[in-house]
Parts: sequence; C-alpha cells; structure tokens
Amino acid sequence: MQRKYRNKPFTNQYGKWDSIKEFHYYLLLLDRLRKHEISDLHRQVKYVLVPSQYETELIQLKTKTKEKQVCVEKECAYYADFSYMEQGKLVVVDVKSEITRKNSEYRIKKKLMRYVHGIKIKEV
Repeated sequence: MQRKYRNKPFTNQYGKWDSIKEFHYYLLLLDRLRKHEISDLHRQVKYVLVPSQYETELIQLKTKTKEKQVCVEKECAYYADFSYMEQGKLVVVDVKSEITRKNSEYRIKKKLMRYVHGIKIKEV
C-alpha cells in the first residue's frame, strides 16, 4: 500500500520513523545534544489542542437512575516530531515536505498550537 505522502516509514535501533528526513534530523539533534547546544530533547510530544468533551447521560437501572459521563467529542491533539530547549526557550519542530505543509489539517493544528499554547512550530 502506498502512503498518502509517499514517505517510507522504517524502524531501526533508534525507534520508529515516518521518513528518512525525520531520522536524519534526529541525528543532527543528537549531535547538538552531545555538544550541549540543546537540552531536554524529546520525540513525538503530544499537545492537546481541544480536550475531549463529555455529556452527562441518565441510565435507568433496575432499582435506580444513575448518571454516566459519555464522550461526545474526542480530543484534538498535535504530535510534534521533536521538542527541545535551546538557550532557555522551548523549540517545537516538525519535519515536513512541501506537500505536507499544505495539508489543511496540519495548517489548522499549527495555528491552534500558536493560539492555545503560544508555540510557533519550526518546520524543517
């Protein structure tokens, strides 16, 4: 099966990767980490943009009525490829091709990251 953006995911001793480009950028970040240029390097960091929404539903049991919380909307989250600290500031990085940068879902999430968390995504 061909993937939507023609990236070729793979697994190696460093973990699972969505593309060669993402893995190569990770190696660059590891080098910067060893040189103490950056710190607190993390992969696949989850940021909740819109939390799950629940409603109370009444359930009739044999002898009584009970309230139950039911999820009516799942959360909307953005997963950053990398995050790290550089000169005391948080840097959030997403490895994107020109095609995926134009994806409407990604563009909305990018705007929500800035609005909700005050984070500007660095695209490489």
